[in-house]
Amino acid sequence: MTAISHHISEPLMVAYAAGNLAEPYALVVATHISMCDECRARMAAHECAGGVLLEGTGGQAVSGDLKDRVLSGLDTEVKEAPVYARSGVFPGPVMAALKGKPPQWKSLGFGVRQQILQSSGKGSVRLLYIPGGQAVPDHSHDGLELTLVLQGAFSDESGRFGVGDLEIADDDVDHAPMAEHGEVCICLAATSAPLRFNSWMPRLFQPLFRI
Repeated sequence: MTAISHHISEPLMVAYAAGNLAEPYALVVATHISMCDECRARMAAHECAGGVLLEGTGGQAVSGDLKDRVLSGLDTEVKEAPVYARSGVFPGPVMAALKGKPPQWKSLGFGVRQQILQSSGKGSVRLLYIPGGQAVPDHSHDGLELTLVLQGAFSDESGRFGVGDLEIADDDVDHAPMAEHGEVCICLAATSAPLRFNSWMPRLFQPLFRI
């Protein structure tokens, strides 16, 4: 794998470390961290700083009733979430979202496929399969779009993105990402709102494909 050159921004890192990042974005950030030594070290530094801040915070008295309920809860058996290892091009966090199963691709036309992993009022996150040389229709955004490359590469107006690279696009970005010729480009993409396509054909099928 070539060196990763597009990383998590500091505001995203801070929000993720604090547990304040919406779940679709958190999955993309967690996946990038699993692939990137630099961002994994940055995340560890944030966690260390957070621990120091907690240690410096004064304690808060609690009622005896609350203490009893907490201790009682500790006796209840807690089922740990399964931990998934990397499988092929899909890192552990993606495999967890897939529940350990291979992607169930659905065609979007022209060879492009997707699987929606999560969708809620907070946004959506999906896997995208884009054949080499194929472009995503020109679009802009209502909010933030995070796109992480898991296989292959794509290029757009802001540069080239290879395996492990994270593109951060906001509502000022208007682009038409194109997969490089050759290897299929597989990406993990999260958005907070439907894309704003610039041509009528993608807009026509947008409700059907939920993009």
